[in-house]
Amino acid sequence: MVFKANPLALSVPEQAFESWLRDSGYLEILDQRTSDLHRLSAADSTIELHNSSADSTPTSIICSGFFVSLFSRICTLLSLITFNPFSKLVAEDFSGDTPSWTLAFFGSSDSYSFPSSPSQARLRVHENVKRFARNYALLFVVFFACSLYQLPLALVGLISCLSLWDVFKFCADRWELYKRPSLRQTLLHIAQCATAIILFFFNVQLALVCAIGVSYAVLILHASFRKLTPAKQPSKDGNRRIDQR
Repeated sequence: MVFKANPLALSVPEQAFESWLRDSGYLEILDQRTSDLHRLSAADSTIELHNSSADSTPTSIICSGFFVSLFSRICTLLSLITFNPFSKLVAEDFSGDTPSWTLAFFGSSDSYSFPSSPSQARLRVHENVKRFARNYALLFVVFFACSLYQLPLALVGLISCLSLWDVFKFCADRWELYKRPSLRQTLLHIAQCATAIILFFFNVQLALVCAIGVSYAVLILHASFRKLTPAKQPSKDGNRRIDQR
């Protein structure tokens, strides 16, 4: 039986549909559906490879399937460095409560799976970065503190920069530099040059680059491997009301 196209059918743009799924809390369904479709396609390709290679040995079939799967996963990982994971991040994502580190952020072993395609990896990264923005920010602070602990001179330089700007603020308030903008602008440029010199000679930029690199790698790996969970959980009061009905 051949179905005719319905002229009254509406076509919803992908971005609008994804936005509706996110607002409705059903984005995890799209993630699970993508994984299931990839699993079925992988099984079908394996069967086709087995049928087309009837004269080949099982070992060669397994090796060819392994290399195909390995190449696909490498391409998926490489695709993670070709897009901006913060493109959908807004300031409101940092204003909410920090998600639980154990249940929400880390989860269990079943909460992770390898992304089946670059599109699924991008979907997970964009959504998880929005959901766990405060967790990733705290991790950056921890990594930066650890890098400063490993580089004592960088810690001294950072404290010196903070002290320098505190002195500048104190002098500006004490001398009422807002009444003399030319003098305030000159002292501001001097403080900026002194900050740049301190950051350069005390290798503060090295600690910052290390913290950013490690934080970015952890963010990409965790966000891409972490399965999407329902954004809205039903409340206990709502469940009780449903049970009472």
